[in-house]
Amino acid sequence: MLLSVGFLGTSASRPTIERGLSSLAIVREGETMLVDCGEGTQRQMMRYGVSFALGDIFFTHFHADHFLGLPGLLRTLSLQDRTEVLRLWGPRGVLQMVKWAEGAGVERLTFPIEVHEVAPGEAIRRDGYSMIPFPVDHRAPVAVGYALIEEERRGIFDPVRARELGVPEGPLWGRIHRGEAVTLGDGRTIDPSELVGQPRPGRRVVVTGDTRPCQSTIEASRGADLLVHEATFGDEEAARAVETGHTTAREAAEVAAAAGVKRLVLTHFSARYSRDPSELVRQARERFAATSCARDGHEEVVPFADTPAGQS
Repeated sequence: MLLSVGFLGTSASRPTIERGLSSLAIVREGETMLVDCGEGTQRQMMRYGVSFALGDIFFTHFHADHFLGLPGLLRTLSLQDRTEVLRLWGPRGVLQMVKWAEGAGVERLTFPIEVHEVAPGEAIRRDGYSMIPFPVDHRAPVAVGYALIEEERRGIFDPVRARELGVPEGPLWGRIHRGEAVTLGDGRTIDPSELVGQPRPGRRVVVTGDTRPCQSTIEASRGADLLVHEATFGDEEAARAVETGHTTAREAAEVAAAAGVKRLVLTHFSARYSRDPSELVRQARERFAATSCARDGHEEVVPFADTPAGQS
């Protein structure tokens, strides 16, 4: 089952020649959702092949560089005669932001919008996974990050052992794999524990939005397969990071190390690093080796922990 994160905009505060403003697309088995919608997001979606048949946009906060792309995207979807509902999620203030967007040059929409105010810790449950907002430390009145957490998967069924036990291939195998004990024609009862391994973990992807390093991000990211953390500044701008409520690359790496994540991807770069963020990566890798730097159009595929390298 494919799970990927596509970076549509990786610049902080203002766009640059190389980078658009904050937005990323999460695609899970054909389902597309956005986290934030900076100015020009709809063009970036076209440029990088992200489907407009998305169902949800999750906003981390309401600084302009994270939501100004919404009016244009709504307009584009209407011009495509969309009829399916679009769900918009965000912390306190999301309703006012959507009302502004609908009035900002967007004519009558061809589709309904649902607006949902999120609260940290309250799971948004979906088929097979949840999106869980968590509090972060930023200068916005309210700001959150999001953790996509998949449910546990069934253990692996052992067909060789099933044949050895005389369980006929077919519906009985499916019932056992679903956790049901079955009785064979000779009266024997086969318990699922005899043929099915231990449940396997799903995947966890965490997106911080804008934030200072904070314990709530560490807790939300425990053991995550992928942490996407802002890294607006380098070491030389550490005081500026504190002043503006942002994070340095080294600090983001320290969060990743404390949380025990598998991979860290840095994003949301100040314009001074837009062309060449290699120094940010160097600083981060001194604290957490499995660090990379996002660029617009970059895609991270998130495999299951038990998937061999090169497969998904």
